[in-house]
Amino acid sequence: MLDIKNFGQRLSHLRHMAHLKQQDVAEKCFVSVQAVSKWERGQSCPDLLILDDLAAALGVEIKNLFEEN
Repeated sequence: MLDIKNFGQRLSHLRHMAHLKQQDVAEKCFVSVQAVSKWERGQSCPDLLILDDLAAALGVEIKNLFEEN
């Protein structure tokens, strides 16, 4: 089962490593900044259809989004 808090922390870490702002990720994934913020805070998860764009925006493979910190 997915731990959304851990997933959110992982997204935030990957975003910082890619030197991106939440706005940058939001634009590349065609979502709002608020959506990215909720993902990173563990309040929600991105839709499965967004994972490819999200991974591409962060410069990683989809599987890397789910690795443990």
